[in-house]
Amino acid sequence: MKNNHFFQESIVAIMLVCLLVLCYQQIQMPQTLSMILHGILVLIFALFVVFIWRERTSDEREKEHQMFAGRIAFLAGSTTLFVGVVWQGVVTHEVDPWLLGALIAMVVAKIGAQSWAEHNS
Repeated sequence: MKNNHFFQESIVAIMLVCLLVLCYQQIQMPQTLSMILHGILVLIFALFVVFIWRERTSDEREKEHQMFAGRIAFLAGSTTLFVGVVWQGVVTHEVDPWLLGALIAMVVAKIGAQSWAEHNS
């Protein structure tokens, strides 16, 4: 059962990445097709979030793997955003507010979740 769940989650993740790449390539497509692709992108992302949210562990080893995966995901996301902020600051001298907002949201969510977990344990 666990392998089936991992397989389904992997398929959804691959579909999400493929759609992200397709949606943001510099190719000409009709506006209608673009809107349809973005709608599908939202649906697949929502499905991916459901998989992540419903993820359950049955023992300490699985819990440790889940925490490790979360830590790596946080570090990858925050590092990517940080590099984007520094790159734009150095090259264009103008930083996209979405990069800053996403980085701040990740850091605040990490600190908030850790504080909540320590307070409620």
